[in-house]
Amino acid sequence: MQLQDSGVQYSRWDDSSRDEVSAEAVSSTEEASSRESSHSRFSRKLCSGKLGIAMKVLGGVAVFWAIFILGYVTGYFVHKCK
Repeated sequence: MQLQDSGVQYSRWDDSSRDEVSAEAVSSTEEASSRESSHSRFSRKLCSGKLGIAMKVLGGVAVFWAIFILGYVTGYFVHKCK
């Protein structure tokens, strides 16, 4: 038999602390799930369909120009005649 780690720790000496911890854990879990659902709706809207493709294309073009300009400026200063 193998022991399974549960990730939940209980206090054997004080039962009221266990109740407080479980109440906090439930509220933080509900808050995290509401944030996650909001985030998933946002990412689903921006990362799928025609809008998602347009965002990816615009992001790629922006990254291309940023690297191009950075390389141009770097090359200018590296190869500048003294």
